[in-house]
Amino acid sequence: MVCSSCLLIAAVLAFASCRASHMVDATCSEITTNKSYSCEGLGLREIPGSLPVTTEILDFSFNMLPSLQNSTFSGLESLLYLDLTRCQINWVYEDAFHNNKRLHTIVLTGNLLMFLSDTAFAGPESLRKLVLTQTGISTISFIPMTNLDRLDTLILGSNHISSLQLPPNFPTKNLKHLDFQMNHIRVITAEDVSILQKTSNMTLIFKGNDILHIEPGALQSHFYSLDFGGCADIPGVLAGIRNSTTQTLWLGTFSDVEKKPDITPGVLEGLCNISVKDLYLQLQHFENLNAATFHCLTRLRKLDLTHTHISALPPGISGMSSLRELVLSINSFQHLCNISSATFPSLTHLHIKGNLQALQLGSGCLEGLAELRHLDLSHSHVESLDCCSKALNGLSSLQYLNLSHNTKLHIQDVFFKEGTSLELLDIAFTHLHIATSQGPFRNLHLLQVLNLSSSYINTSIQHLFQGLENLVLLDLSQNTFESGIMPEDKLFQQLSNLEVLILSSCELTAVNNQAFHSLGKLRHVDLSHNKFTALSTAVFSKLKSIYLNFAYNRLCIIPRDQLESLPGHSVINLSYNPLECTCSNIGFITWYRQHLDKIEDSKRTTCSEPKSLAGAPLATISLSCGISTAGIIAAVLLVLCCVAISIWGAHYFKRNYQQI
Repeated sequence: MVCSSCLLIAAVLAFASCRASHMVDATCSEITTNKSYSCEGLGLREIPGSLPVTTEILDFSFNMLPSLQNSTFSGLESLLYLDLTRCQINWVYEDAFHNNKRLHTIVLTGNLLMFLSDTAFAGPESLRKLVLTQTGISTISFIPMTNLDRLDTLILGSNHISSLQLPPNFPTKNLKHLDFQMNHIRVITAEDVSILQKTSNMTLIFKGNDILHIEPGALQSHFYSLDFGGCADIPGVLAGIRNSTTQTLWLGTFSDVEKKPDITPGVLEGLCNISVKDLYLQLQHFENLNAATFHCLTRLRKLDLTHTHISALPPGISGMSSLRELVLSINSFQHLCNISSATFPSLTHLHIKGNLQALQLGSGCLEGLAELRHLDLSHSHVESLDCCSKALNGLSSLQYLNLSHNTKLHIQDVFFKEGTSLELLDIAFTHLHIATSQGPFRNLHLLQVLNLSSSYINTSIQHLFQGLENLVLLDLSQNTFESGIMPEDKLFQQLSNLEVLILSSCELTAVNNQAFHSLGKLRHVDLSHNKFTALSTAVFSKLKSIYLNFAYNRLCIIPRDQLESLPGHSVINLSYNPLECTCSNIGFITWYRQHLDKIEDSKRTTCSEPKSLAGAPLATISLSCGISTAGIIAAVLLVLCCVAISIWGAHYFKRNYQQI
C-alpha cells in the first residue's frame, strides 16, 4: 500500500513539499534470512512457493491443510522443524515427508487425525520429536511405527487413550520423553508396558489421568522423571513403580481437583522401596502431619511442599541430612521458626514464597543453616522494624536473597551484617525505610545484582550505594528523584563496575550531563516510561557502546546531532513516542533510515504527526523536503521584482542627482 501527502509550509516566499510512502507486506514473516519463516494464521491453503529451498524452520500453524501428500513439502529439502498446529489436517498420506530427509521435529497439535498412512512419517532420516497433542488418538496402534526408531520425544497428551498396550515395535531405543498427560488411562498392567523396561533415564508423564490401578512393579525401571500429578491413589502408584529409580517423582495434584484424599503418614510408605532424589507434592493436603510422615523421605535431595496447607513442620524429624532444597511456598506459617530448620542441616535452597499469613522473621530462626545459599521470602507479607541481621543470623554463606513484594522493612544500620557472600538482593515492591546516613549495603562488597524497583527508597541519600563496587545491575525503576531530574554522579560514584541501570517509570524529565560520569562500564540504560521531551545523549558519549531505552516517553522532534554523537555500536529504542514525521524532523528521519541497525523495535517506532501518517512505522516512510514548483515561481518573480526595483531606483537617483 502506498500513501502520499503534500505539506505546504510558509517560509519566506518558498514552499516545502513533503511526500511519504508506507509499505506493508502480508506474506510469511522472515525470522532468519533464508532459514526461518512464520506463516502463522494467514489463512493459507498451501505452502507458499516463495519460501526458499534453504528454509529450515517453518511455523505454518493456524492455516488450512486438510490433507498432507507427498508433494506438500517436497520443495523444502532443508526443513528441520515443522509446526502444523491447528491446520485442520485429517489425512496424512503415504510418504508425506519423503523429500524432507533432514526433518527432526513435526508438530501436529490440534489436528483431528482420521487417517495416518503406514509410511506417513517415512522419509526423515533422523526424526527425533513427534507432537500429537489433541489429535483425537484413542489407541497407540493408530500411530504408524515406520521410521520412528530414532525418536527421542513422543507427546500424546490430551487425547482419548484409555489403554496403553504398547506394541512390540514401539520405539524405545532412543526414547527419552514419553507424554501421556490428560488422557483416560485408568489401568496399567505389566504386560501393556513391559517394553518400557528396555528404556533408561526416560521421562514418563501420566499427569491428569484418573489412574485407579497399576499392577505392582509394572513400571519397574530406571527413569529420569515420573509424573503422576493428579492421580488420587498415591499408594497404588508407589506400588506400581516399586524397586524403580528416578531423579524426579511428581505426586502433586491440581487446584481444580475436587476429591483430594488426605496424606497420612502411611500414604508415603511406598517411598521406602523407591530410589527418589526430588519429590513434588504440590497441593496435597496433609492430615496429622508428624515425624512419621517423613520416615521414607530421608534420601531426598529436594522436597516440594508447595500449597500443602501446613502451618508448621513437626519437631522430631530425623535423617534428613541429605536434603538440599526445601520448598514451603503458599502455606500458612506464622513465624519463620515454625519450619524447624535445624531438621535440615544441609539445606542450600529454601523457598517460603507467597506465604498466606504475615510471616514474622523473628531472630536466629535459620542460624543452623550454615550452607544455605538461596533464600526466597518474597510475597509473604513480611514487615520488620529492624531488618535483617538478627533474622538472618548464621547465614554467612547466603548468596541469593529475595525479599520482594513484602510490606515494609526498616533498616537501622547495616541491612545484613553477615551478608558478605551475598551476590543478589531483591527488595522490589517492598517499602524500604532507611534510618542511617551511611550506606545500608556498605558491607555487601560481592553484591552484583540489586533490585530496588518500587521500594519508595530515598534517592537523595548521598552514600546510598556505598560499598557496592562490584555491582553489575541496579534496578531503580518506579522510584522518584527530586524535581524529576537525575542529579550529577554523586549517587552512583562508587558503582565503577555497573553495566546495567534501570530507571524506567521514575517520572524523569531530564538527566544531568554528569549523572553517569563515573560509570565507565555502563552498557545498558533503561529510561523508558518517563517524561522526557528532549533527547540528550551527550551523557553517554564517552562510552564505547550503549543500549538506550527511551520507549514510552514524550519525544516529538529529535535533533540529528543527538544521535550522531552515539558511540559506534550503540542501539536505541524510541518506540511509543509521539514522533513527528514532518520536514521539521527530517534530520532525524534521514538518520533513522540510514541506521536501522542501531534501532530496536522499529515496528513500534511510529509517526504521530501528520495525522495521515499516524501509526506508520518510521522505517516504511520517506520524506522529500524542498522547494515546490509554486515556490520556485514565487522566488523567480521575487528576483525579477528586486532587479526591476533596483534599475528603477538607480535611474531615479541618477536623474535627481543630475538636477542638483
